[in-house]
Amino acid sequence: MGKLTNSHEEGKVAEMIEEQTAKLPSDTFLWASVGAMSISLALQLMGKKHAGLFVGQWAAPFLLFGIYNKLVKQQGHD
Repeated sequence: MGKLTNSHEEGKVAEMIEEQTAKLPSDTFLWASVGAMSISLALQLMGKKHAGLFVGQWAAPFLLFGIYNKLVKQQGHD
């Protein structure tokens, strides 16, 4: 049998994204999440329920992007 390798290479798009987002401070994504929640609350209070729910759903992806950004900074990319 041939030798198995555990090499895994990222695609060019992923490398470009990681290179650019690594330049951002990690708390950028935290503040983006807090901003989305604040805008969502404001829209809800203005009676724009659907828009408020839509914007409010951005909070979790921003936090996930922050976690991904932190991992890439700590572990590096392939």
